[in-house]
Amino acid sequence: MAKNTTAHRCSECGWTSARWVGRCNQCQSWGSMAPQAAASGSGSAVARGTPTGPARPIRDVPVSEAASVPTGVAELDRVLGQGLVAGAVVLLAGEPGVGKSTLLLDVASRWAAGGRRTLYVSAEESAAQVRLRAGRIGALAEELYLAAETDLGAILAHIEQSAPELLVLDSVQAVTVSGSDGVTGGVAQVREVTNALVRVAKQRRLPVLLVGHVTKDGTVAGPRLLEHLVDVVLSFEGDRHSGLRLVRASKNRFGPADEVGCFEMTEDGIREVADPSRLFASTRAEPVPGTAVTVTLEGRRPLLGEVQALVAVSAAQTPRRVTHGLDSGRVSVILAVLERKARVRLHNKEAYVSTVGGARLIDPAADLAVALAVASASAELAFHRPVIALGEVGLSGELRRVAGLDRRLAEARRLGFELALVPPGTAVKLPGMKIVEVATVEAAVDLLALRPPKRRNPNGPILRLAEG
Repeated sequence: MAKNTTAHRCSECGWTSARWVGRCNQCQSWGSMAPQAAASGSGSAVARGTPTGPARPIRDVPVSEAASVPTGVAELDRVLGQGLVAGAVVLLAGEPGVGKSTLLLDVASRWAAGGRRTLYVSAEESAAQVRLRAGRIGALAEELYLAAETDLGAILAHIEQSAPELLVLDSVQAVTVSGSDGVTGGVAQVREVTNALVRVAKQRRLPVLLVGHVTKDGTVAGPRLLEHLVDVVLSFEGDRHSGLRLVRASKNRFGPADEVGCFEMTEDGIREVADPSRLFASTRAEPVPGTAVTVTLEGRRPLLGEVQALVAVSAAQTPRRVTHGLDSGRVSVILAVLERKARVRLHNKEAYVSTVGGARLIDPAADLAVALAVASASAELAFHRPVIALGEVGLSGELRRVAGLDRRLAEARRLGFELALVPPGTAVKLPGMKIVEVATVEAAVDLLALRPPKRRNPNGPILRLAEG
């Protein structure tokens, strides 16, 4: 027989304890432990239910049930996997003020412009505030319905009354459930709200777009269960001082989970950026020391990225190493390789390495560009001609091959580059582009003559390269 016991559950994180404690041992919150009836024992049984439908051979299941419908925003459709699927629940998380509400309001307007009824529920702003934003960005469609509610029961009633074909909720942490324990935005409330919306989405085959908050660490606020319940998890990234915005997928049940969409925030709303490579590179007529260009892969999309470096003599015993848009540990490894394997003296110099346009380069293919930018800044010498640098730098100074080299070089050629330095063993040929294989970082530095004149060989490879 099952034995009824009383357990205590934390309303913030869900941690349980057999006895009451004043402070949760997991999230360290005070006064959050509440009694909850629980059944224990090995004799408990689950009652048999009624299946929603008979099991069918997998070949007989229609694929059309998972067909995607474009939202009208091409960059968002790229990340979602061609659009929204009926019954899919999408969570869009990002920092405050980054533009989540503006993006989803634009998506709701374009969806409604196709004659499909759309319900936009605002739980953080009044209806008048959302109306002002919609007028500013031109998101006024006939089939776009607006409601300002914070109670889940009222939201479900709006769904029954309006019968929308798309639901947008801003935000899931601001909705409360009557009769549920916990504070607004807590673990218990967020779990109940999400479970209810997922059930409605699956039953009515209703696509749902949820706005989520993030913590100080940049992760989705709320229980980890929230990311498991939804079908797609998107992160909306961007610096509020810069107009560039990136949408990345960390989970996607209907498409790739490594794509990225590029947007630009303007006074008139958010605008798609179909060719973001030009945003990540500076436009200068004359070459300057301390710059190098590479091509990264965001999913299947090649993006141009420029690395800038500044090297100065340090008066301190420990020179500073400052990075922006790059992994600081990775940059430190590249500086050590330059010092030991490429004979570039950096032990008494400060190094400042940054990207252009607010881009974040985490692709190992950018290692060679970082090394060449630092070497160029150290020697105060610029490249004689525009160069694309691709290759992962090893601890022994060797260059390793990277994936998708053909797509990277094709993007560089499209943007006008005619010379590329790549690791050895690359069997890629591109009309109109000279592809030079280099085995080590030292060979790349010597090939581009990035050494002071007194240490440069006048008959070095740079002369043969220029003639070629």
